[in-house]
Amino acid sequence: MHISNKLAEAQKLEKPAFSFEFFPPKTAQGVQNLYDRMDRMHDLGPSFIDVTWGAGGSQSELTCEMVNVAQTVYGLETCMHLTCTDMETEKVDGALDAAYKAGCTNILALRGDPPRDKEKWQAVEGGFRYALDLVKYIKGKYGDHFDIGVAGYPEGCDDEQNPELLMSHLKQKVDAGGTFIVTQMFYDVDNFLVWVDKCRANGITVPIVPGIMPIQTHAAFLRRAKGMNCHIPQDWIDALEPIKNDDAAVREVGKGLVAGMCRRIIDHGVMALHFYTMNLAQSTKMVLEELGLISREGTPTKKSLPWRQSLGLSRREEDVRPVFWKNRHKSYVARTQDWDEFPNGRWGDSRSPAFGELDAYNIGLKGTNEQNIKLWGRPQSLQDIADVFIRFLRGDLKSLPWSEIPVTEEASPIIGNLLDLNRRGLLTITSQPSVNGVESSDPVHGWGPSGGYVYQKAYLELLISPALLTQLIERIDSNQSMTFYAVDKAGDLRTNAPSDGPNAVTWGVFPGKEIVQPTIVETISFIAWKDEAFRLGTDWANCHPAGSPSRQLIEGIMSNWYLINIVDNDFHSAHGIFSLFDGLEVKDLDGPLEWSKPAVDGHAPKGITELNGTHKTTDSRVFQEILN
Repeated sequence: MHISNKLAEAQKLEKPAFSFEFFPPKTAQGVQNLYDRMDRMHDLGPSFIDVTWGAGGSQSELTCEMVNVAQTVYGLETCMHLTCTDMETEKVDGALDAAYKAGCTNILALRGDPPRDKEKWQAVEGGFRYALDLVKYIKGKYGDHFDIGVAGYPEGCDDEQNPELLMSHLKQKVDAGGTFIVTQMFYDVDNFLVWVDKCRANGITVPIVPGIMPIQTHAAFLRRAKGMNCHIPQDWIDALEPIKNDDAAVREVGKGLVAGMCRRIIDHGVMALHFYTMNLAQSTKMVLEELGLISREGTPTKKSLPWRQSLGLSRREEDVRPVFWKNRHKSYVARTQDWDEFPNGRWGDSRSPAFGELDAYNIGLKGTNEQNIKLWGRPQSLQDIADVFIRFLRGDLKSLPWSEIPVTEEASPIIGNLLDLNRRGLLTITSQPSVNGVESSDPVHGWGPSGGYVYQKAYLELLISPALLTQLIERIDSNQSMTFYAVDKAGDLRTNAPSDGPNAVTWGVFPGKEIVQPTIVETISFIAWKDEAFRLGTDWANCHPAGSPSRQLIEGIMSNWYLINIVDNDFHSAHGIFSLFDGLEVKDLDGPLEWSKPAVDGHAPKGITELNGTHKTTDSRVFQEILN
């Protein structure tokens, strides 16, 4: 979506929009840390983010990569900076093409700073001299595909201090196709507000987004202000100078100063704030909290679907996903990134997608062995394993091998049931409670357009000992509302599903729209998820030394236990799915586990066989050919 449209909507509603700027880190670890931070800051609800241009070689490539990841993986509307510095036309074309293919529809066109080895800025041969030239080029080549932002300088820029000339240049950039303005950072709000009025008086009507630099430390505050030639009001100096050696106090006082400046901007009718985060979160979050634009727990973005939607070029219309990747969003996006089409409206032929191979997309457990051992310990028994799951459900752990996100508030109605299962040695992977027609605006379960109602069936996925599987399947068979899939690492698949097609487990009813069914359970996707789930467990085992009790324990569970998912198709039933497990438990959680696998349903798997006319066993390799 174009940023100018988002800003116009904020202005119309008189509801301030805010956005974040990030820059390409210099190390691989820094990049991963930034991705994790961007993921967390998504939940603060920014209207967009922008990524600065890393001039030269690998840094410019990293900018393009970050734009692609932000759009496709994290679902963040992203604006890519593009500068004239060291950029001949061929490089500009390459950058614009990369942005286009990433689904990015917003560019901030800048002249840029001179390279460090040059005192004055000069155009490269075959390149662009001014941002105006770049705006004209983008507009001429791509028409209205890109929303083109331009820079504004309320306090002048390095090589031009004449305010009338700068205003003329700004007007030219807007007239050439600039659709919004992002300003250089400032602290003198009086000067900014006068400048805004002058822009309007000169016929500049596009949205103006003030650049806000939160205060991290006193030294950084002075350094950045000096580097940008920002005037610092005397009352700011008086407030910060006495506490300049106390970083915590500086952040606290600085929060109040910056928030006060933002209030005056909003009161003047400017409904946008753009935060120069310096790739950090805390100071920006503190200002947003002070302004009441987010709560201390964050203000989650209004969801158009129950899962985070990708904004990649080919994925914007995607509106159906399997429930299995509920807690591993990035993995699902990676494994499906080569699809030409994505499920839309209805899943259609569930056998059509080909999920990417695990090794091809680096799908596996993240973190070093040492980090994962520190996180999940050195389990010596099933009780130790269960305790890891219990700590996760209680919020003491932020992740599991099968979940890259913490437990969410959605699980609150069933958290007691989940804890109870794990205390009995039934290791829960993914779940969702039933929902019977809550409003789409509900802060926990809501999604989609206003005025609608959303529903979901109870879903539970867990690892279960083969010694308990037969009894559990018998109980499922006795309840007509329950369907299941169970599979082990070797591919022994068992199910009572009436077909291999999709079973919607989440749906919504909205005014003027057909019923939306965005989350499903179906065979092909479950087999693909099976491979990933057992791979993650094996990776966890391999964090421990070969032959160690921890490694043998986890490997044994992965090699012998079943992964089972159960759907209670009666969405009116709140806890019926958990009654299936009454009295089921693994005996002696502290004792040694038996790895001999008994026959399930009285026989070993042999291809596809109907059992009692109700459920079937399948060698999942039959479906593997479809996956590949």
